Amino acid sequence: MKLYNTLTRSVEEIQPLHTPKVTMYTCGPTVYDYPHVGNWFTFIRYDVLVRTLAAVGLQPEWVMNITDVGHLVSDADEGEDKLEKGARREGKSAWDVAKFYGDYFVAGLSRVNISQPTHLPKATDHIQEQIDLVKQLEEKGFTYQISDGVYYDTAKFPRYADFARLDLDEQQAGARVEHNPEKRNATDFALWKFSPQGSQRDMEWDSPWGKGFPGWHLECSAMGMKYLGETMDIHAGGIDHLPVHHTNEIAQSEAVTGKPLSRHWMHTNHITVNGEKISKSLGNGITLEDIEQKGFSLTAFRLHVLESHYRSQSKFSWESLEAASNRLRDYQALADLRFQVVTADRQLTELDYEQYKQDIQAALSDDLNTPEALRIVSLIANERHDSIHHTEYDAFMEFLQYLDDVLGLKLLESSDITDDQKKLIARRQTARDNKDWAASDKIRGELSKQGLSVRDTAHGTIWYRS
Repeated sequence: MKLYNTLTRSVEEIQPLHTPKVTMYTCGPTVYDYPHVGNWFTFIRYDVLVRTLAAVGLQPEWVMNITDVGHLVSDADEGEDKLEKGARREGKSAWDVAKFYGDYFVAGLSRVNISQPTHLPKATDHIQEQIDLVKQLEEKGFTYQISDGVYYDTAKFPRYADFARLDLDEQQAGARVEHNPEKRNATDFALWKFSPQGSQRDMEWDSPWGKGFPGWHLECSAMGMKYLGETMDIHAGGIDHLPVHHTNEIAQSEAVTGKPLSRHWMHTNHITVNGEKISKSLGNGITLEDIEQKGFSLTAFRLHVLESHYRSQSKFSWESLEAASNRLRDYQALADLRFQVVTADRQLTELDYEQYKQDIQAALSDDLNTPEALRIVSLIANERHDSIHHTEYDAFMEFLQYLDDVLGLKLLESSDITDDQKKLIARRQTARDNKDWAASDKIRGELSKQGLSVRDTAHGTIWYRS
């Protein structure tokens, strides 16, 4: 399987260290508020990668972290901890906020049919691992202490700018406006932040350097290496993580181990809503509840995510979601043909479902080309819109199972229509045979009220959900 590697800026074959096992770490949510559609775009794309890895015969061990402390409102270690900000907003403790939104996120994984990660570690459950990592960095001479915390000296790591191809001279020139004048370099980042003098935070811990809390970047290195070892096969996150968060992860991890943190780096691109960046101030932080309140299913939303490539700047709009919902109905109508198998002899253009599976697998294995995979599915839905013959039933069912396995569209979760609805369809067919068009149209209307449409074909009446 090939995937674009940000490390080399090229599409490369994934070569796990210990095939068939493939280790993968993905940056998860900061649980201080409801995730918006942009967050879910990224998480769904992680899931498709995991599903595709499994489909090609690999065994993914997937770690997704939950950030429940240490992520400041600025990635540059400035401002307030987002959990403390959430606590003040809601009049709760930071612990209560973290639990509420953490539980919401875990439930949301199932709602959008994201596979359960192998590990879902919380930053607050791994404080000692983070302290131990700072100790190792301190012993190796990579840290210094100033009034508000312990910092990483990026000048001690000569390769600091390489991953994101940063212009350090430009960043250093802007240091005069840095919030913290005590930092040695503009790019230095906090490993351990001290609790403010004269106040007590909801979340703070004792450490060799004083009471405080870990920096945001520290948790991913500490937890990633704990669960996956010093070098993982794949590390994924949003493209906004590239210049700061992932760059800092590499610096602190590789300074300790002397080994690559990850062999492959995957970054998903930005999502816009109506051409604008997603932001609470713009009022476009659309949630899963907003989608459902508009009458759309979360499976349609998932399909909408797959309609664009993970490296493209994707757009969310209600019009696009409507189109995805219509497309999903076509796919569901295809899946519902399994309840309407034709047994009579007839001329049939047989489809090679195994070849279609291979074509879809080839698309997904080529840098997760989900738009091409969906194009193939749509082609089949158009080709096989009238009936499935009993001779192709087993191959058809295997194909639907494959689609559910790799795309997660839950096509096999639909149930057959009721006996009463089948009787209505039979009555309508009798009316048509007798050329009683008025009765036929009346029954069609009754079926429509029950969410069913019918199509008359050379092989009989086919129903589908409208």
